[in-house]
Amino acid sequence: MCQYQKLVVLTGAGISADSGLATFRDGGGLWENHRIEEVATPEAFDRNPALVHRFYNARREAAAQAEPNAAHQCLAAVEQQSKDFVLISQNVDNLHQRAGSKNLLSMHGQLNECRCIQCHSINEIHQDLTVESVCPNCQSPGSLRPNIVWFGEMPLHMDEIMAQLMGCDLFVAIGTSGTVYPAAGFVEIAKSHQAHTVMLNLDGTDNTMFDEVITGQAFEVVPAYFYDELDFKR
Repeated sequence: MCQYQKLVVLTGAGISADSGLATFRDGGGLWENHRIEEVATPEAFDRNPALVHRFYNARREAAAQAEPNAAHQCLAAVEQQSKDFVLISQNVDNLHQRAGSKNLLSMHGQLNECRCIQCHSINEIHQDLTVESVCPNCQSPGSLRPNIVWFGEMPLHMDEIMAQLMGCDLFVAIGTSGTVYPAAGFVEIAKSHQAHTVMLNLDGTDNTMFDEVITGQAFEVVPAYFYDELDFKR
């Protein structure tokens, strides 16, 4: 059985990319052909909510058509076999949930949720959002935005995430560069509390804090690490 008692796993865009989702910026600073300033800031939503809604409606549709891959399924299986397992995800799709993950902290929100800027209620989305969409709680028209953490906003669940990092004895980062804050600091927090730290990523990382770095596609290296190295059951 696994030698570690408390596992914390961080996932980033690389695990979703193996399901066909391009959830990351390209080298030109664009995000699916849009500048971040146009679609991923509170100011963008104030300036052109229709464009922001179209952008996230398209991303929501793409995520709905994607399927969890072997890495998502592996993490769900590891959670079921662990006494203490927490999954922190930077991704906004629901592939982890669809694979069966339960103990999940989505630090950047979820595509399939909306938030009301008037009453602050959060609800699941079952259709596209528009500037005419009405909040189901307070009935305010045009008050719904994607429940996504935009640039300039504070990630969600940070107090709980910090507590989990300080208490784990194994921290594994998957499909993320490990160089963008605040997530880039997670390895340092875990390591300062004597956790073993592992990076599983397509291109490795420039973050030198990790004890181990294993390169490869998530759908291959994640099952190999957890099933073969840590001896979880497939």
